[in-house]
Amino acid sequence: MAYDQNNVFAKILRGEIPCDKIYEDDFALAFNDINAQAPVHVLVIPKADYVSMADFSANASADLLAGFFRAVGETARILGLEGDGYRLIANTGSNAHQEVPHLHFHILSGKKLGPMLSR
Repeated sequence: MAYDQNNVFAKILRGEIPCDKIYEDDFALAFNDINAQAPVHVLVIPKADYVSMADFSANASADLLAGFFRAVGETARILGLEGDGYRLIANTGSNAHQEVPHLHFHILSGKKLGPMLSR
């Protein structure tokens, strides 16, 4: 799948759409999800044009890979989530219900989240 420069996260990165920013550095931007599924629901996106984890892991530089994952961890620390725990989710493709074709991790916390999948 080709990267769509008009997806909502690309627009957020360009400053065309505002976000409720939690963390930002040279590699990533973290912000509150506007459709929160838990008391804490933050999205972390790389500052680069990658559709999925497969695309990112195959094509991103080592610096971007490391910087992005450090940003995910730093966001969780800033939010104070390490004590009670949190869940990371990165959906890829239609079967996983990826809604925006820009790699992003969901950080979910703030309550007991229950089982990963329903059967």
